[in-house]
Amino acid sequence: MTKLLQQHIANLSQERLAGMRRGIEKEGLRALSNGSLALTPHPQALGSAFTHSRITTDFSESQLELVTGVHPSVQACLDELGEVHQFVHRALTSQTNQETMWAASMPCSLPTDETIPLGRYGSSNSGRSKSVYRMGLGHRYGRRMQTISGIHYNWSLPGVTSEEYFGLIRNFRRHAFILLYLFGASPALCPCFVEGRQHSLQPLGDGKRALYLPYATSLRMGRLGYQSDAQATLAVSYNGLEGYANSLHEALTRPYPAYETIGIRNPGGEYNQLGTSLLQIENEFYGTIRPKRVVKSGERPLHALRERGVEYVEVRLMDLNPFESVGISTDTMRVLDVFLLHCLFSDSPPDTPAEIADLKNNQHLTAERGREPGLQLVRGGKNVSLSDWGQQVLEECLPIAAALDAAEGSNAHTAALQASLDAFQSPDKTPSAQVLRELTQQYGNDFIAQTLAHSEAARDELMAREWTTEQHQRYVEMSEASEAAQRAIEKADDMPFEAWRERYMSVEGLG
Repeated sequence: MTKLLQQHIANLSQERLAGMRRGIEKEGLRALSNGSLALTPHPQALGSAFTHSRITTDFSESQLELVTGVHPSVQACLDELGEVHQFVHRALTSQTNQETMWAASMPCSLPTDETIPLGRYGSSNSGRSKSVYRMGLGHRYGRRMQTISGIHYNWSLPGVTSEEYFGLIRNFRRHAFILLYLFGASPALCPCFVEGRQHSLQPLGDGKRALYLPYATSLRMGRLGYQSDAQATLAVSYNGLEGYANSLHEALTRPYPAYETIGIRNPGGEYNQLGTSLLQIENEFYGTIRPKRVVKSGERPLHALRERGVEYVEVRLMDLNPFESVGISTDTMRVLDVFLLHCLFSDSPPDTPAEIADLKNNQHLTAERGREPGLQLVRGGKNVSLSDWGQQVLEECLPIAAALDAAEGSNAHTAALQASLDAFQSPDKTPSAQVLRELTQQYGNDFIAQTLAHSEAARDELMAREWTTEQHQRYVEMSEASEAAQRAIEKADDMPFEAWRERYMSVEGLG
């Protein structure tokens, strides 16, 4: 452990730790009782996906995104996530087709690519732009890739500068393999996902009901997941806000020939995408972690970052854990908190193009072969054992866990971290190993049957929890208020969509 890290741990005050905040965004497909994608519209009982603060959609009309508020404790955050799930499941089971939320990151049985429905957000200019953006994603990457789901963990600590947040981000990217190893839960998938694509997956059994890689942790974060050949040309540096913002600015304004060929509109006048640059908007940039800032109405995220700095980070590599009813556990969240503090307080030298390339390769190796005995990653240009490196970092985290436990009056963080250390000694304890073991031993190598069973079990467990009239009424009122808010936005529009699009996409808006 470095002197800098020791010094930060020694200076950790209970008051500052009490100011730590976290929130969750959890994606999940709506699936039918036969394990196929639900093609129905976003349920009306859930309100407006455009304006609801807790229940929206991600890429597809069939892909829910449940959002918590910002919470001072892990338990409060998980409690709200559970409550949102309870309301959603009640709405889904009240429908005649008895839909469930798919419990895995890799999707259920999918229809043809063009049949996967895009998210719809009403007739306002800003609502239409969200659908056009999704149309662009479909043209650029295919709709199937966008149906992959995960959990985003939003995190902040008081008194952290933008420069310090970028130091955290650099270290997070260096050590992200630890989280993929520990919490990756997508070692297998439905063959429909890769139909017509080149891949290196192996058949499980006869290969008709599941494909896999024997030592995979997270196929979602490997070459088959959120990847883009176009974005591979980006060498985004995280050495500071200015350099990061400039890299993003260039990607948002640089014309990209393949996307220029697609065009903004088709010959019939319908929109194909928002723009023809390498990125349509900031959210199109894929990454395991992002610097974030709450934006004002109509403001571009890049402008907000440039004007007011980094407010929090968004961790984007977490798979849904099918063994947890809401996709994540309190222990996982505690390990994330400890891990992020370690990233923040450790020495964080500038990144280089060579290191960025090594980190990408480390990510793919861990995603596809993370539990392979003796697997080597690259650190500082030299080979190092994944297991040794991971254990070294987690052992440095133990005093941080102890400090959090002291502030909380528990041993929960230390216990969670110790379980993670044990998982490096025993790879069979990881979720990815558990998924494969169960898939082969209990479900006859049938990915859809396995995940459907977990999806229904999660629904039943959540539906069995206490649900008061007051809770129900509160969520009904939130849904009704969101519908009213969408109507108000639509009524306030005062310009044609094309004029609005040109203004929103203008270089001036990026700051």
